[in-house]
Amino acid sequence: MNEFGLKPRKADLGKLGLSHLGDTYWNLEPAELVEHTIVNGQGVLADSGALAVDTGEFTGRSPKDKFCVKDAKSEKTVWWGEVNIPMEADTFERLRQRMAAYLMGRDVYVQDAYACADEAFRLNLRLVAEYPWSALFGNNMFLRPAKDELPGFDPEWHILCAPGFLADATIDGTRQHNFAAVDLTRKMILIGGTAYTGEIKKGIFSVLNYILPQERDVLSMHCSANIGKSGDTAVFFGLSGTGKTTLSADPDRQLIGDDEHGWGANGVFNFEGGCYAKCIDLSKEKEPEIWDAVKFGALLENVSFKDESQSSVDFTDGSKTENTRVSYPLEHIANHAQPSVGGHPKNIFFLTCDAYGVLPPISKLTDGQAMYWFLSGYTAKVAGTEAGITEPKTVFSTCFGAPFLPLHPTKYADMLGKRLKENKVNVWLVNTGWSGGPYGTGERMKLRFTRAMITAALTGELEKVNYVEHPVFGVSIPTECPNVPSEVLQTRNTWKDKGAYDEQADKLAKAFRTNFDKYRENAAAEILAAEPKGVVKA
Repeated sequence: MNEFGLKPRKADLGKLGLSHLGDTYWNLEPAELVEHTIVNGQGVLADSGALAVDTGEFTGRSPKDKFCVKDAKSEKTVWWGEVNIPMEADTFERLRQRMAAYLMGRDVYVQDAYACADEAFRLNLRLVAEYPWSALFGNNMFLRPAKDELPGFDPEWHILCAPGFLADATIDGTRQHNFAAVDLTRKMILIGGTAYTGEIKKGIFSVLNYILPQERDVLSMHCSANIGKSGDTAVFFGLSGTGKTTLSADPDRQLIGDDEHGWGANGVFNFEGGCYAKCIDLSKEKEPEIWDAVKFGALLENVSFKDESQSSVDFTDGSKTENTRVSYPLEHIANHAQPSVGGHPKNIFFLTCDAYGVLPPISKLTDGQAMYWFLSGYTAKVAGTEAGITEPKTVFSTCFGAPFLPLHPTKYADMLGKRLKENKVNVWLVNTGWSGGPYGTGERMKLRFTRAMITAALTGELEKVNYVEHPVFGVSIPTECPNVPSEVLQTRNTWKDKGAYDEQADKLAKAFRTNFDKYRENAAAEILAAEPKGVVKA
């Protein structure tokens, strides 16, 4: 085995059970990882300079193949079920041994990094990857130690990523050949059978979602965040496709981060050192900050090209997947916060893509309503975003991140409620979805209107206007907003058939109430009071 690159003094992969490897590359520069990928025939350079790769069979996460070791540490603390599927410690160890055997004689790429921009909560980690572009993803997405830190670097957590290793369900205790397994006691993550890089970042996010709320009194959040020139922090919650990354990349505000944050005693801090943005239909006109970030060092996944030269990316082509992605370090965003931390948020935005065209484009929530919507985590998937979806599909993902919550959702919701009250935060519901009718009939809310509404909330302009209450959902809707036509604000008025709107609103309200049944018994009175009502018939 030959070793190259910057290897920490105490580093020993033998402690992970890895031996008889091929060449081992330690902490290579992005340019070197790009070169290795191209030489290995695993990727090509787009005309923007970004590296483009295909992740193969899996172009997204596989929630049914995500496991957590059930042992003395986790048995009574983890929220077991469909989100956190138990795995025995012996099964995890056998899987690790078989992965180690698979890697014998193969080259590996090691990337040392850390999570959490607030030094008080820093978590050192080491990624050992089969592919050089997986290591590039790690370099982009995690925080990067300074070169003079590397000699003494000591990781607390390890991620072993071998996409070429296919599990045998009869031997390995998995559902099928791909898996992502976390052992909270051994502080290790195993990923195999899938090259989708999102499994790497979400593995560490799940770990932080376990550690920080329980042990450090930090609310971990699936959100983006930015900070204004006056130092005011804004947080954006939202599921995939709601505009979280797009709306937080504001040229007039510094980006703290686009996906994962903590909220502690001193305020908000980024978990990551980069962004992982959806790039379907990406254009310079709509999203200039993200467009400009797709340059050398960025990693494009599963995109198609306009011609046989494979250089000019066709961002409108979703033939491989609608979940085309690009990862890039925060430094690729010209206006990013250094360090990526902010104070306690002044405004929080819950983003939803309501494909039914029911919810107002912006409305203000009480603390009780904020708790209700946080636990609900509503959005709607539209046709074409996933195989088999031919019409809008209601999605409830508690805390806007159910697949990544090791603890019971009420733990995170209680922490949010406490912080809202302590810091007197304005909470806004923003619908980036449809108006004038559901998907297929109405039109999607114009991005410039959504940006104008968020700007008005951030600058305090919406504190100067009158509000009306939505008759079904009870949220407060502003009657006017700078740079937005007043008729756009009242969604019901954008429908030609008001009766059809009422019917659709009633249907969505019932879905909310049914979904909330699992939390009803433990919900406080102010949360229950925020539940949507039925449509009042004339």
